[in-house]
Amino acid sequence: MIDYKTIIRRNSNKRFGKPCIRETRITVYDVLGWLAAGMSYDQIIIDFPELTKEDIVACLAYAADREHKLLSA
Repeated sequence: MIDYKTIIRRNSNKRFGKPCIRETRITVYDVLGWLAAGMSYDQIIIDFPELTKEDIVACLAYAADREHKLLSA
């Protein structure tokens, strides 16, 4: 699994502290929503060229890790 911790960051002064991709204002939730709506990696990158495929995979890894932690608690 990719080490999302180098890509996904929280900043209390940006998007109300939601986890964002690097220094962008694009949240993990945004990316997951686009994927759930059926957008491909390439479509997302065309719309948001500041993102990479690694960023999108990092969002999935973050969500999987968070889900795992919720189930383990």
